[in-house]
Amino acid sequence: MTEKEAPEKKKVKKQPEHIIGVGRRKSAVASVFMKKGKGEIRINGREFDAYFPIQGYRDEVISPLNKLNLAENYDLHINVKGGGPHGQAIACRHGLARALVKQDEDRRAPLKEMGFMTRDPRKKERKKYGQPGARKKFQFSKR
Repeated sequence: MTEKEAPEKKKVKKQPEHIIGVGRRKSAVASVFMKKGKGEIRINGREFDAYFPIQGYRDEVISPLNKLNLAENYDLHINVKGGGPHGQAIACRHGLARALVKQDEDRRAPLKEMGFMTRDPRKKERKKYGQPGARKKFQFSKR
């Protein structure tokens, strides 16, 4: 009894539908999923304008696209958590810049020049035991 051998399947490397970039600032972390599209932006399943009602935060998020004149070329789906609204906006900007560079390495220089590729490492300092805050001390009395 002979078994028919199945023809070997060629492995075709599939291009990813989304390009993913992760951005961080303070305690905010943003995962940016970028794909070709018409410029639609959704953050945590909500409309861009509803999530960031302040225009300054919206401008901050899309500034890498505006710098490269690509604002209407990509659809963005962003998941962001932690931190406050400003930290989340900067984390989204950082993740978007990383995704743009992952797609085309030539974009690194202009984005780095504007400071979009740099992760802001500053975090809130922890409170120390025996003190009311991170740096504040209880009043000292010599006598």
